[in-house]
Order: sequence, then structure tokens, then C-alpha cells
Amino acid sequence: MRAVLFPGQGSQYVGMASEFYQKYDSVKKIFKKVDEALGYQLSKIILEGDENKLKLTQNTQPAIMTVGVSIFNVLNQEFNFNLNNSKFFAGHSLGEYTALVCAGSLSIENAAYLLNERGKAMQEAVPLGKGAMIAVLGININEVRELILKFRNIRAGICEIANDNAKGQVIISGDSESVKKFQLFIKEKKIKSIPLKVSAPFHCSLMKSAAESMREKINNTNFIDPKFNIISNVKALPETEAKNIKNLLIDQIFKTVKWRESIIYISNKGVSNFIEIGPGKVLNGMVKRTLTNVKSFSINSIADIKNLVNEFKK
Repeated sequence: MRAVLFPGQGSQYVGMASEFYQKYDSVKKIFKKVDEALGYQLSKIILEGDENKLKLTQNTQPAIMTVGVSIFNVLNQEFNFNLNNSKFFAGHSLGEYTALVCAGSLSIENAAYLLNERGKAMQEAVPLGKGAMIAVLGININEVRELILKFRNIRAGICEIANDNAKGQVIISGDSESVKKFQLFIKEKKIKSIPLKVSAPFHCSLMKSAAESMREKINNTNFIDPKFNIISNVKALPETEAKNIKNLLIDQIFKTVKWRESIIYISNKGVSNFIEIGPGKVLNGMVKRTLTNVKSFSINSIADIKNLVNEFKK
């Protein structure tokens, strides 16, 4: 059995999906739909840059979704590699929207609109430079929780777990001063951390205003029950009812992305093949750090697809 995974922010790069765009009319149609939904040429930003425009959160989020949906469709339609019989779909943060499009719950036009608005709302929630994120490495989620509790006893401020990404990789988000002080706090305990190059402190309580600004937009958008099991970032469990999916997407903006738990849940349900579809190989690495005795694939080129098809012919 297999699961399909869709990446989140940070995986983008100028030129992603360009070989698919050049070769397949179906991809050109997808890009055109997104351009028309947004009212500007996101396709040009994706394919030609400039990089600074692509890095704008309001562009990054619909761009990664557009690429993921494009590659998914090429696999299904051009290579007859049926991903629709996969046991689970899961997306990391904005990747959950890609999963919903591919599972027939959300139109690509509506996903592009919501992600563009989501990106703007998340960016506007905290003034530039007032938020920060770090990756804490080498310790587990429970150890990080204990450290945060101890830190809160000596300092007020926002310092929260944003992502439980993989075994030994937990992301912290909050106000800049608190996150920097927390980094020094754990450095004294010989715990390694890395600052992340982000424009806002995602997935923490500082994003509640962004969630509120998205509530009406999400609730007014048409969702239908997905054809396949979608793993919710917030619950790390499947969700198949459109009404519940809407509420979880609102909560997801300011709550922890439970990615490690999601991957473990999928594995415990008998899945041994994980297929990451979209730019980069970030999720592939997270799967390998968290699970043993599974196969994980990253699909972001035609060569990757051919290798995948050959692998499943064996």
C-alpha cells in the first residue's frame, strides 16, 4: 500500500515543473486556470522568476500547490500510474490544500485563491522582523515540550511548537525576542538549533488573526467530501467530511503541524510506500528520519516518474 505526500513552503524554486509545462498541454491548462483565478501571471513567476517574487508567501503557497497538482495529473494521465488507489493523501501545511485538490474536495481555482489569501493573511499577521522560527535538532517532541515549559517559567512571550516534522526535528515559532532567548537557553544545554529563513512565525498563536481573517473565506468556499482519506495536520488522523476539513484548515494556521505523528499513523495502517509529489525532497527526508523498513520517493521530474513506474513494475 502507498500514501501520497505533498510538500509545503520552503520547497519552491524558480523553474520548478518547467519540463512538465513544456511537454504536457494538461499542465499548461492547470497553470492557465491558476493565472485566471488569481488575476495575474503566477505561471511566469514560477517558470521564469524573479526569485524574490516567488518567495513572497502569497505567491509561494499557490505556486507549490500548482506544481504538485500538475505532477500528480501527469502521473495519473500521461503515465497511467494510478495514484487514486493510494490509501492516504497528506500534505505538509499548505500541502494539505494540494492533497484536497488531488482528492477532488477542492477546485484548483478555489485552492489558488485561498492560498493566495492565506499567504497574505499570514504575512500581515506579524510585522516583518517581529517573528522568528528555529529548528531544534536531535531531541524528541516530549523533550522540547519540557524545555519550553521550563523556559516559560523564566520568560514571558510566545515560544511554541510549530511543526513536529520528524524524529529529531522540531520547529519552534514565536516572537523574535522569545525565540532567540529560547535558542540561547537550549544552547546552554548543548542542544543544537538552526534559525530558519522565514518571513513570519507560522503555526503559532501569533497567527490567530490570520486564521480569523481566513475563516469567512474558507467557510464561503465550496468544499465537497474528498474521494480519499486526507490526513489532517492538526489531528494527525484522517478526515473525510468537508465541514470538518474547513474547520481544521482554519485551525491549522495557528496550530502545530503534526507531521511525524501523521507519517507514523499512515505507516501503522500498513503503508510501506511514500510518494512525495512536488518541488524538493524535504518530505522524503522526514519520512526516512522517522520510519525504517519503508520506501520513500520524491517526484519532481520526468526522470523521477520513470524511475517510480519501473520500481512498481518489479
